[in-house]
Amino acid sequence: MSHLVTIFGGSGFVGRYIARRMAKAGWRVRVAVRRPNDALHVKPYGVVGQVEPVFCNIRDEASVAAVLSGADAVVNCVGILNETGQNRFDAVQADGAARIARLAAQAGIAQMVQISAIGADQSSNSAYARTKAAGEAAVREHMPGAMVLRPSIIFGVEDQFFNRFAAMARSGPMVPVVGAQTKFQPVYVDDVAAAAERYLLGQAPGGVYELGGPEVESFGDLMKRMLTVIERRRLVLPMPFFAGHLMGFGFDLLQKLSFGLIENKMITRDQVKNLARDNIVSPGAKGFEDLGIAPTPMEAILPDYLWRFRPEGQFSEQIDSARNLRSD
Repeated sequence: MSHLVTIFGGSGFVGRYIARRMAKAGWRVRVAVRRPNDALHVKPYGVVGQVEPVFCNIRDEASVAAVLSGADAVVNCVGILNETGQNRFDAVQADGAARIARLAAQAGIAQMVQISAIGADQSSNSAYARTKAAGEAAVREHMPGAMVLRPSIIFGVEDQFFNRFAAMARSGPMVPVVGAQTKFQPVYVDDVAAAAERYLLGQAPGGVYELGGPEVESFGDLMKRMLTVIERRRLVLPMPFFAGHLMGFGFDLLQKLSFGLIENKMITRDQVKNLARDNIVSPGAKGFEDLGIAPTPMEAILPDYLWRFRPEGQFSEQIDSARNLRSD
């Protein structure tokens, strides 16, 4: 019988790529999510019945134990960027990860992958970074042989980074950037999935790996790169951190006063705190080279999904070609 992996958050941005790879490798994949009906897009990753979305709430003990039953490995991709309702940083990223690791160990599961983030630090003034670090610590306590992946900002078709700012550039004359000088090392989502796959297939040992792509660029320069790809001339407006804090306070307050009906999808105060630190691989950290993976450059991927933000969309190249013909 083929191996079974339970992927918490397996229908999300990173999780779906891991699910696809593990299905292609012949594993059965159990995708544990809060809304299985919204995760049906993962079923075609394998043959009939190979990839199945199932209900799970990582805040609930019995729910987690049930989806771990019979699994050979577990992957935790669950994380949040903004606190809404009962989804608090502590409950999801610290307690949730601890619960999964503890119950996996009790179930005799030998392998676990924890998706964390560069910048995870229990002494950070950011709740996001602190709880990521707390989750890592709990995973290593209960599953000493686990793999912890710390990616920099992740890009890909479904990302919430380049897509978000490209949408802003399409509808406005400028792109405001808090922390314009902060450095990032963007990593392609399928490269992160490949790292998890290496471990799950027994091709790489556990441990902490920091994952960054081949380019290190400032936030401001990444926005300029994005504008070049979508062929729009916009002002990249650097904003001081005090202005970012004021914006975050305003958007957070609006979310609170609306009782969560208006979710803060712009910028939170906690995100501003994170933007004060560079988001790049630490010197001496284990990474892609140790896994035998050559990270994908941005230029190879960004045009494949950001074309829809160009003035002429998918026809931009044909229109440019026609213009060249007329000028000749």
